[in-house]
Amino acid sequence: NWGSKDPHRTAEDVAYSVARFFQSGGTFQNYYMYHGGTNFGRTAGGPYITTTYDYDAPLDEFGNIAQPKWGHLKELHRVLKSMENSLTNYGNVSEVDLGHSVKATVYATNDSSSCFLTNTNTTTDATVTFRGNKYNIPAWSVSLLPDCQTEEYNTAKVNVQTSLMVKGRNKAEDEPTALNWVWRAENIDDALLGKGNFSEKRLIDQKTVASDTSDYLWYMTRLDIDQNDPILSDNMSLSINGSGQVIHAFVNGEHIGSHWATYGIRNDIFEPEIKLKPGKNIVSLLSVTVGLQNYGPNYDKWPTGLVGPISVISRKDDETVVKDLSSNKWSYKVGLHGWDNKFFSEDSSYASDSKWESEYLTTNRMLTWYKTTFKAPLGSEGVVVDLQGMGKGYAWVNGHNLGRTWPSYEASEDGCSDDPCDYRGEYDDKKYHVPRSFIQDGLNTMVLFEEIGGNPSLVNFQTVSVGSACGNTHENKTLELSCHGHPISDIKFASFGNPQGECGAFSKGSCESKSDALTIVQNACVGKESCIIDVSEKTFGPANCGDMVKRLAVEAVC
Repeated sequence: NWGSKDPHRTAEDVAYSVARFFQSGGTFQNYYMYHGGTNFGRTAGGPYITTTYDYDAPLDEFGNIAQPKWGHLKELHRVLKSMENSLTNYGNVSEVDLGHSVKATVYATNDSSSCFLTNTNTTTDATVTFRGNKYNIPAWSVSLLPDCQTEEYNTAKVNVQTSLMVKGRNKAEDEPTALNWVWRAENIDDALLGKGNFSEKRLIDQKTVASDTSDYLWYMTRLDIDQNDPILSDNMSLSINGSGQVIHAFVNGEHIGSHWATYGIRNDIFEPEIKLKPGKNIVSLLSVTVGLQNYGPNYDKWPTGLVGPISVISRKDDETVVKDLSSNKWSYKVGLHGWDNKFFSEDSSYASDSKWESEYLTTNRMLTWYKTTFKAPLGSEGVVVDLQGMGKGYAWVNGHNLGRTWPSYEASEDGCSDDPCDYRGEYDDKKYHVPRSFIQDGLNTMVLFEEIGGNPSLVNFQTVSVGSACGNTHENKTLELSCHGHPISDIKFASFGNPQGECGAFSKGSCESKSDALTIVQNACVGKESCIIDVSEKTFGPANCGDMVKRLAVEAVC
């Protein structure tokens, strides 16, 4: 959601939950979600659901494989598939308490048997004996034994690569370092004068008026004040009870403030200071939805827009005077002038260059349209537009609506940490996707509608690719490294023993093989798009690590 933290759930914890489900008799796993995506146009509801939407899925918004989650779950389902006969045929299911928070579940038929070993302790690893064999079960993990003898998989032991995705600048030939922009103002003259399409003596829900044809609805009313009216004072405010989304308020043609609530607030009061004059005063309020409520009980009845009351409040000495405007005659106008006239369309006569200002670039001005051209980024990787410097609005490429944009709304860092994510225990954007199908050869056109004020000077296009591929694989497993269509250019780190750290920050541990692991991996991988390494002492030589389970840590550069 806009203003919320980017969700992340580790591959280990997802695998743990899935394995526990099958251990408990499950037969079909539904992932929400498995393939991320983009909420183009006005499709996102919520409200406040973001344009970028993949919930840390195994396949990301661009269709890229998100490692290690994708590979770790692939291995889990491969092993579960091998246990299908035992798990789905009618047979005997039994449980054995092995102590130390470890339980064994045995699925046995006349033909086969398969076992799960689960350690539900959230902090302590366990070593247990089961059917004459010893097993080390990390905290909060499940081991799968298809034949009840050999551990084929453990949810906490990730043996697939971790891919670090990077976003690089557009590498189109002769592409300028900065885009050239033209602009034009949204025409709001009629709205500031209180001229709408129809009027009623009440406040109407935005859904009823706009019928979900636009995020934008003007509420306008006229307030005639006698010079002796007690409402007049030097301390006046306009109290607006809204539905918790976005409000831009104007009085007598002047912007007096904008306001939006955080996600989850259904009723919110905005009270900016105002100055009224004797005679005619025009109050113009632009209500903006950020998606309509689309889930929960009676979601169709949730109020949207300016639900009221709307009042003028005057304070003078110890006296407070309130004038309720809710039953005034309110005029309504749906949408924006530029949207109605398709400023974003290449086919529209309103979008011709003669209508756009190019001599001076106006910035930090609300309700403004910007337009530029760019060359198609080279390659086939996913494309994003970095809207650094912009506030809130919409973006179009070649007439295709990329969706709502709100790069200025940053999530709080409260609760975030630079430490590695501890997945054990119960669970208590400035870049926007531009599909290659929206981009044409040669020059392309992008149009931005800026709602609250921004500066497009820093906006640029980037491509998404694998920057580095890492592995931290246990002994007697194989590690496959891949740069997804690009060659491996270098190996920054490799150590076989008990290496420490994580991808991007590996270091050697207290024990290591005598052979030079870095040279071995370089010879096996550099110059190739992918390589497979047998993680064993046969490949790297002995490492004096005692009873410790040895691992190979590698960081490859793509």
